[in-house]
Amino acid sequence: MKFKTALVATGTALSIAISGCASARDAAPEVAATVAATTGPALWKVADEDTTIYLFGTVHVLPAGVDWYDSRIESAFTSSDILVTEVDMTDQAAMAAAIAQNAMLGGGRTLRSLMSDENRSEYETVLTDLGLPPAALDQFEPWFAALNLGVLPLLQAGYDPNAGVEMALESRAGDKQRGALETIDEQIELFDGMTMDYQLEYLDATVEGAEGTVSMIDEMVTEWLEGDADRLAELMNGEIDDSYLRNRLLIDRNANWVGWIEQRLDQPGTAFIAVGAGHLAGSGSVQDQLEDRGHVVTRILE
Repeated sequence: MKFKTALVATGTALSIAISGCASARDAAPEVAATVAATTGPALWKVADEDTTIYLFGTVHVLPAGVDWYDSRIESAFTSSDILVTEVDMTDQAAMAAAIAQNAMLGGGRTLRSLMSDENRSEYETVLTDLGLPPAALDQFEPWFAALNLGVLPLLQAGYDPNAGVEMALESRAGDKQRGALETIDEQIELFDGMTMDYQLEYLDATVEGAEGTVSMIDEMVTEWLEGDADRLAELMNGEIDDSYLRNRLLIDRNANWVGWIEQRLDQPGTAFIAVGAGHLAGSGSVQDQLEDRGHVVTRILE
């Protein structure tokens, strides 16, 4: 199974809350890579005679100071009546508490006791490289450890959840209405509901890819800033080759969101939907599924 880093940048919004409680270290003062917007992140819309819905793919954690809020995005956002994100972003403490409550392993077990000798050794090496003791995450389930090991290298490289797109949009939203496509419990269940074997495979894949996490996310952020949705899709599709996880974390959720969008099209007004960029890239994306249902999705270039 290969699902190493794409989730952190463009998957569930849990990574924002995880990064807030990812116990570890202060972020390094230098950003791992300097990136500058050229074309700008991709933005789409679907509309009928009295409703416009903008679709904007986000990166949940970014280096501080990255300039992505261009005139296209500003125009779409300011004209929108409602900001819609994956989950309600207004109460980060509640998100973190819900995650922690569901992430405990329990039963007198420890995380490392569930691993093979080889996987345990590799896992402990990664923790040590991150400056953590081997027992740091022993009380937690594998999915929570995997999300932490995906986020921690980015925090240490200077990435910041407060610089991520959702948090930046939230700070600009003012008195706009807020909406969410999922509840925090639904997002937690995406991981917590996996079998233990799948969770351990996911953790092992994250461990094996830990060394390349920052460079991979740097590249994804660069392609996102340039608006190269096709290349971004290639990078992300290469990171998810397990059909069960791909369907569970992306395709099936996209289908549910398309249903939400279709219902919203029955109401007049303008909505701005901001979700992980992986949901708006490649085969089975939200745009693909909307077009399969007969909707016209237009990319906004200027």
